[in-house]
Amino acid sequence: MNIVLHQPEIPQNTGNIGRTCVATGSSLHLIRPLGFIINDKSLKRAGMDYWKDLDVHYYDSFYDFISQHKDARIFMASTKAKKCYTDVQYQKDDFIMFGSEGSGIPEEILMHNADNCIRIPMLSQYRSLNLSNSVAIILYEALRQTGFSDMLMQGELHTHRWSEVE
Repeated sequence: MNIVLHQPEIPQNTGNIGRTCVATGSSLHLIRPLGFIINDKSLKRAGMDYWKDLDVHYYDSFYDFISQHKDARIFMASTKAKKCYTDVQYQKDDFIMFGSEGSGIPEEILMHNADNCIRIPMLSQYRSLNLSNSVAIILYEALRQTGFSDMLMQGELHTHRWSEVE
């Protein structure tokens, strides 16, 4: 799976998302400008020692990103979307794009991709969820639908019958 962040602003969110990408075997795509420098301590603290293992790609603009992924299926997360993120049938190599914390994905991009816009349901009086939480929610749904690839079930608990333990 591929996670795309369009002009992320908060290093802690990007660090957390990077850590989630490493733990799930997903790639992270960052579209500039970024609201921080990559060697920012906050970014590294949030991503901990995982950042060195992250498959990360950088782009100068959305159009640079699109030109390098011409045939990609890209779903765009937006609070303005009509379609719920669970209504989509994800495929292993899909891209899921998220906008900046302050302004989301630009309107002009959303308008040209309306059929691929998805949202997370929430109460109407609230503006949005935290970016790293939103990524985790949608990414894990996409991974669930595609069978969790090679992730099953590394940390599985082993069950014992009580008589064996006594």
